[in-house]
Amino acid sequence: MKTYDLLVIGFGKAGKTLAAKMSGLGKKVALVEKDAQMYGGTCINVACIPTKTLIHAAEENLSFAQAMALKDTVTARLRQKNQAALTGAGVDLYTAKAKFISNKVVEISVGDEREQLSADVIVINTGAVSNHLPIEGLAESRHVYDSTGIQQLESQPERLGIIGGGNIGLEFASLYANLGSQVTVLENSPMILGRADEAVAQLAKSYLEEDGVRFVLAAQVEKVSNQGDAVLVKTSDQTYEFDALLYATGRKPNVEDLGLENTDIQLTERGAIQVDDFCETSVKNVYAVGDVHGGLQFTYTSLDDFRIVFGKLTGKGHYSLKERRNVPNTVFINPPLSQVGLTEKEAQAAGLPYQSKELPVANMPRAHVNNDLRGLYKVVVHSETKEILGATLFGQASQENINLIKMAMDNKIPYTYLKNQIFTHPTMAENLNDVFNF
Repeated sequence: MKTYDLLVIGFGKAGKTLAAKMSGLGKKVALVEKDAQMYGGTCINVACIPTKTLIHAAEENLSFAQAMALKDTVTARLRQKNQAALTGAGVDLYTAKAKFISNKVVEISVGDEREQLSADVIVINTGAVSNHLPIEGLAESRHVYDSTGIQQLESQPERLGIIGGGNIGLEFASLYANLGSQVTVLENSPMILGRADEAVAQLAKSYLEEDGVRFVLAAQVEKVSNQGDAVLVKTSDQTYEFDALLYATGRKPNVEDLGLENTDIQLTERGAIQVDDFCETSVKNVYAVGDVHGGLQFTYTSLDDFRIVFGKLTGKGHYSLKERRNVPNTVFINPPLSQVGLTEKEAQAAGLPYQSKELPVANMPRAHVNNDLRGLYKVVVHSETKEILGATLFGQASQENINLIKMAMDNKIPYTYLKNQIFTHPTMAENLNDVFNF
């Protein structure tokens, strides 16, 4: 049995960063990843980076084949970069399956070969996998894909169906519509973007429809099947025919086949690994970071998990999950939709004294320069403390500007600071002057 100071299972953002850092401090570190095509983690290989590369390629009017080739080039380059970074830092990298056989012993396997590893500290960083809803025929039918499989198509589907109108489904709907596919989104709820400001959600739906996306709301999908090469999707109302079908029905923590039943590691009711405020499981010195512990499924929150565990292991920090707040997010439709904090409806439900204001993107000088007048900025502030309660930025560059508001919220900077800030011109950021001008 090989023994390490730190063993990381999974090549995700938190785990790989922790492995490199601890190795740099002189610790003996190993990282196990079952698939060489996943070096660097989900974000680099099958999520944020490839999908945003495809979106950008579509905006640049590249063909489907060109967009896919560019995506493959980018992900391959980043995989190599991540592998080199870890091995260069002195981390032992194993391409193998990992399974716990006790609390602190992990068996790794490649084919029939087996080896046991143990470590003072073990970090589980196995991410999440697509939810597979119990829809008749979904698993057996051909030309049906999850968000990973839809990125591997060799030819562009003329008709693409998408089950699920959440962030993942909408990003692919926008992407494939921009590439020229006929896209239909089947959403179980009566509206899309249920957690967004209602006015903005309606606006987003109208823009997506303008771009060619068709929505079927309150859709109850009953069965998926094939008719020749076509995919048939039967709902309670009618049957739809597509060349390809994407199911984007959320993701769940990836804990299967980890052998957790051989340990004292506890799971939550929703199947995530249960952790404390420092990402430590019910087994001392075994941690779970990233999507696998059931928190927000963002690369940047996974990186924040790294900060928590690194501080705990080195004694150099006391930051914990309970101090995490005001996490921003962006849905990369066109234009991007970014949010942080409370919506007006949530502030009202909380009984807070508040003011809100909306500013159409069409009123912004930079929007005319960009030749894109679509969107809306909306902010909610505390009418007594002057602190910012939340913001919804729907427009070009929102994914950048939402971070300014997050920093102001974290530091309890009153909205008047942004109202009176000097921004360069012409930029989208300068419109914070106007939207916060109550």
